[in-house]
Amino acid sequence: MNQVSAKLIRNGETLESVKQDIAPGRRVPAAKIQFLPEDRAWIAERIQDVLATGQLTLGKYGAEFEQQFAKFCGARHAIAVNSGTSSLEIILRVLGVEGKEVLVPTNTFFATAAAVVHAGARPVLVDMDPESFAVRPEDIERRLTPRTAGVIVVHIGGIVSRRIGELQELVRKKGLWLVEDAAHAHGSSYRGVTAGTFGLAGSFSFYPTKVMTSGEGGLIVTNDDRINEEARIYRDQGKASFTQNAHVRMGYNWRMSEPHAIIGLKHLERLPAMIADRQRIAAIYDEGLQGFRNLSRVQVPAGGVCNYYKYIAVLKEARDRKELKTLLKDRYGVSLAGEVYEEPLHKQPVFEKYRSGPLPVAEDYCARHICLPIFSGMEEGDAHQVLGALRDVIG
Repeated sequence: MNQVSAKLIRNGETLESVKQDIAPGRRVPAAKIQFLPEDRAWIAERIQDVLATGQLTLGKYGAEFEQQFAKFCGARHAIAVNSGTSSLEIILRVLGVEGKEVLVPTNTFFATAAAVVHAGARPVLVDMDPESFAVRPEDIERRLTPRTAGVIVVHIGGIVSRRIGELQELVRKKGLWLVEDAAHAHGSSYRGVTAGTFGLAGSFSFYPTKVMTSGEGGLIVTNDDRINEEARIYRDQGKASFTQNAHVRMGYNWRMSEPHAIIGLKHLERLPAMIADRQRIAAIYDEGLQGFRNLSRVQVPAGGVCNYYKYIAVLKEARDRKELKTLLKDRYGVSLAGEVYEEPLHKQPVFEKYRSGPLPVAEDYCARHICLPIFSGMEEGDAHQVLGALRDVIG
């Protein structure tokens, strides 16, 4: 009997009796945002400060957030904006993608491809790598055309693919650029390189579901001076400077407010501890899933550090996930997290005109993976409850 079974069958009790004991009163949510009482007080004090001064945007807290996040990533520049979607679009506008093609993984969130469309380019959707849920360099190479401007790579679930170096080399040889959608990957790395710094620029999201949040918000990291300068123009209505009404780019209101920056600063300070919390729960899942024949985990490569934005597990055979989720929630008190992603982009109605045939790996894996609940502050007992429920339902 392994350790997980021992936890579930105590003093001769059956799994069913343990289930009946824990399910009625103990619920495991899919996700949870953690703000400690002292953090809430710190945030409230500084929001009082900006309310008193009246500088509610592009102030000292936004600048500090940028400096601290750039330092955290090991990048020269960071530019705070109002969403991860905006940060991607700004990068693409600076790179001048209008009328060109940009390669995008099909198993990503709507915003990755939507930013390409809004920047005036055509998204070319690429099949996925079952090992990492990212993209394979050979699939990228097959989709290149004379109109290709560059590639967006997404670190799904916080995992940086072990093949990221091959992808860097491919785009270099082809004279293209690499941009990272690191919306899942705050603090993740591979061989000492932090997510967001493998390409020409990286885009982060601070939406409330992410490992860290600013409420709403996004951020660009880059070592490129021109991207830094241009991004600051684009985010503030295309103005040459904050104090002038000389509009030199077709920008937009993509600014991050000071209250959002204050929230982001505190969560950035907590980020290492919050990632450690997730890694502790992931280690329990790693051990527990070793005994499963019908469910396998997506593994972090050797040399990689994952923040575990998602803990991805793949079902041996596809099944009705809605039914599975309902059963786990109603009978066992366990809520699964959202998939990455339930439907690939090439099957989404809004991207119908960008389809160019089936992408079979993504269609297969998008249909038969689940994401286990994982969040900062999650208790070890919650993880064992999840494993017990899965063992009973999936086998």
